[in-house]
Amino acid sequence: MSSSLPSPQSPVPDRTASGSAVQMIVEELSARLAAGDYPRGSRLPAERQLAASLQVARNTLREALDVLEENGLIRRRAGAGSYVSEPELPGSSASVAVTTGPLHLHVMRGILEPEIARLAILNMPSATLDALVQLSDAMRTTSDPTGFARLEEEFQLKLAEGTGNPLLLACYHLIVKTRRQPHRAAMLRRQMTSERIHYLCQAHAALVSALVSRDVAEASELVQDMLIEEQRLLMQED
Repeated sequence: MSSSLPSPQSPVPDRTASGSAVQMIVEELSARLAAGDYPRGSRLPAERQLAASLQVARNTLREALDVLEENGLIRRRAGAGSYVSEPELPGSSASVAVTTGPLHLHVMRGILEPEIARLAILNMPSATLDALVQLSDAMRTTSDPTGFARLEEEFQLKLAEGTGNPLLLACYHLIVKTRRQPHRAAMLRRQMTSERIHYLCQAHAALVSALVSRDVAEASELVQDMLIEEQRLLMQED
């Protein structure tokens, strides 16, 4: 990371939009961790102190710490605070998430997502389908890119849960963890324009219709179409 990164005590501009604020704090703390501002195994400053130095509300900071914990960068101990994770062993999920390139990530999504849709149609209970309908409806009322991306994650994870295959669900959790890496999150924000949000809302609504009608062929084709569109955006980043 750049040597111009702020020190743990350096204030940053006030954040106002909650969704983007959480992501900004995630990226800033990730950068500090990568720069060694908080050594491996050390305890992070108390929440009150850290929130004051970052000029954010404590609930915003807690959401950011949740993301860092999900990504394996910190460990939180009840009543003892948050600690920087020790180095991961090669092949661990956090290590894989950090080192996976965008092309490898896209290839894995191309393998998993059509099969997830197929198996979910065959196996998911009505409660899971109802949850997917609700998530699709929520996506259509969300214009914030960060909030929309989280709803899309929830949709995909709920669909993976619907397969009834815990190993497949665990694999998709790793996909989500990989997509949440700071540099990829920044790329997703660049791509998440109002036009793209509109496209994804329509695509997910069509996918839900295929899921409701248990149309495996249509659902698989819609998933493939979304992956092709994402591949097009990925190529534009090169």
